[in-house]
Amino acid sequence: GEKKGTALAGMTIVVTGTLPTLSRQEAEAMIVQNGGKASGSVSKKTAYVLAGAAAGSKLTKAQTLGIPVIDEAEFLRMVAPAPAEQPELEEET
Repeated sequence: GEKKGTALAGMTIVVTGTLPTLSRQEAEAMIVQNGGKASGSVSKKTAYVLAGAAAGSKLTKAQTLGIPVIDEAEFLRMVAPAPAEQPELEEET
């Protein structure tokens, strides 16, 4: 079956607004596949709000409650499988 990830284990994420490339259903499926819980309403238990264009009242509520708001790019980075070889960026001196 589908191998579940744990990138978002125990996190509740609310998807709001229109994302650039994902539909809300796709984003919510990715949240669940990574061990998280997709919710339709923002509360103090919400870990992140994934906000796209025209996010509206949920975004305002997240800001009021101090919940971190992420965009699609940040969300995709969070759920992306870590590449096996991640070369450390060497500081040029």
